[in-house]
Amino acid sequence: MVIAETAPVTLDLRQDVALLTSALIDINSVSGNERQLADAVESALRQLPGLEMVRDGDSIIARTNLGRSERVILAGHLDTVPLPVTEDSLGTVPSTWPSGVPGDGVLYGRGATDMKGGVAVQLALAASMFDGGAEPSKDVTFVFYDHEEVEAVKSGLGRLVRNHGGLLGGDFAILLEPTDGTVEGGCNGTMRFHATTFGEAAHSARAWMGSNAIHAAAPILERLAAYSPQTVAVDGLDYRESLNAVKIHGGTAGNVIPDRCVVEINYRFAPDKTPDQAEAHVRELLDGFDVVRTDSAAGARPGLNHPAAASFVAAVGGEPKPKYGWTDAARFSELGIPAVNFGPGDALLAHKDNEHVEAEAIRTCLRALQTWLS
Repeated sequence: MVIAETAPVTLDLRQDVALLTSALIDINSVSGNERQLADAVESALRQLPGLEMVRDGDSIIARTNLGRSERVILAGHLDTVPLPVTEDSLGTVPSTWPSGVPGDGVLYGRGATDMKGGVAVQLALAASMFDGGAEPSKDVTFVFYDHEEVEAVKSGLGRLVRNHGGLLGGDFAILLEPTDGTVEGGCNGTMRFHATTFGEAAHSARAWMGSNAIHAAAPILERLAAYSPQTVAVDGLDYRESLNAVKIHGGTAGNVIPDRCVVEINYRFAPDKTPDQAEAHVRELLDGFDVVRTDSAAGARPGLNHPAAASFVAAVGGEPKPKYGWTDAARFSELGIPAVNFGPGDALLAHKDNEHVEAEAIRTCLRALQTWLS
């Protein structure tokens, strides 16, 4: 697909953070199309003094170097899932890209919750550090990256780890993912499998001459339907697991007995398990079937006992919760950096056609981080 050239966009990082969010929403940055937004972010950050910056593809690292004894990482992804679609006289087409009511009320549009409100907070926080006020008590590394909403092999953060891992060291990391302003520690791991059954093709008028692979998959579905997912306590937080069939495909035509059927399975597992342990658990449940792991990402323990994490929780208040979905907190955990999720917006609205975020929630998130870093 050829991406059309787009005009440069100038971002005002010192305007109301809700207005800044509106401007970010107005920039289409569906995965694979992050260039315009990355250009705007880089250009705006380069106007700030005292930031060490690296651009890698459509990912950006910007670091303060104040000689503080602690360094924290604030990270967020630039991409969104595809736009909602609507039906009109031309058929199914992407809908408009609204930013909603600028500055006040509620902001609607793709990315409003996941996670341009969080990215706006990062940018506004960076600008506020150089506006003549008190310098932050910690050094800060800001990370903006592409391709989070697609397969892990394309991850911009993964690419930054490989190419610039030395710039991603720190004592504590915060993912600005939507959490409704509540600290969510760590995250579940995620894993995908293909469970395949085989049969013998035949004309459906003489079905007894073949063997139906789709029918043979019934026991797989029965085991998954009967499975009781666990709730596992990890470092004081209760992580709910889930194991589900998410797609099934097989067959070639309406008059042919299918000779192959594939059930796609997703396992969300608590961060007390390694990926190998999680895989062994699924294989035990589906013993006797041809099971292939197709993708996996480890979870992250919450790490709330780390001093930097404890001070952050104390500063923002509220009772920490577990993160059930997978986030890039796991990538920082693999680097030995405890990580939490904390950002504006309701995660349950992410990817919905009516995705939206309260303007005041974005402002509240920014104030919380400014207070903690002051």
